[in-house]
Amino acid sequence: MVKVQWYPGHMEKAKRGMLEKLKAVDMIIELRDARMPESSRNPMLLQMAQNKPRLIVLSKMDQADPKETEKWLEKLKCENVSCMAVDLMKDPNCGKKIIREALKVMEEKREKQRARGIHPRAVRAMAAGIPNVGKSTMINRIAGKNALKAAEKAGVTRSLVWLHADKELDLLDTPGVLWPKFEDEKTGSILAALGSINDDILDKKMIAMDAIHIIQDLYPGLLETYYECSDVNPNGMLKVIAEKRHFKLSEEKLDTKRAAEAFLTDLRHGKYGRLSLEHADEEDNETL
Repeated sequence: MVKVQWYPGHMEKAKRGMLEKLKAVDMIIELRDARMPESSRNPMLLQMAQNKPRLIVLSKMDQADPKETEKWLEKLKCENVSCMAVDLMKDPNCGKKIIREALKVMEEKREKQRARGIHPRAVRAMAAGIPNVGKSTMINRIAGKNALKAAEKAGVTRSLVWLHADKELDLLDTPGVLWPKFEDEKTGSILAALGSINDDILDKKMIAMDAIHIIQDLYPGLLETYYECSDVNPNGMLKVIAEKRHFKLSEEKLDTKRAAEAFLTDLRHGKYGRLSLEHADEEDNETL
């Protein structure tokens, strides 16, 4: 696996801002990518949470392997964590579902307030997660309007913004934040393959080969069937893609770098079907 690291200055600044705002927050809504629930888990967030209630939302479920998403939800629930999976792009009711689940997380506290004769104010929730996981899109779905700019490129949101998203839920939008050092090289490579790291710093050919290796391991024969080729190693697969798409540097030399870029674009847009690059029963999964 290629070694990847990305922790620019604005992330450290965002982390400090989040720590300051946490005092005014009742709970945290943590977004993760359903295709990589472990790699998109920011270990710093759990440390920062200060034992506040959490709702984990697996976004991009429409692109993830549905069987694996169910397994991940079961795994999370076994850890007594509130969790759900959503399709932020196609489900018109996903905003209401998230609100309902967030209020359920806070219901015990709100009931105690009612018992003391206190009318509960709107729940204040921090929306947090790694870059390009869908935080701004989620807030727009909850608010029922395009209140925030959403983009496929990692690192668009740079500031912390409060929004009165619903009469019962105020949301704090936060920048996508990674952590200073990934636990292993595979984590960084998966994050890079699925678009959570700035493409400008990446060796896309190495990232693509890592992703191809992972897919070949988890979904044997899938890429070979898609490209109608025999069993090949990751570099050979890039050559197949270059040949199929007529990417050439010269008459005799294939442009595998361009093939790698095309492969990553297709992977991120679900062209190979619903895939999860992390499976819930992998032996090296850590606690949640």
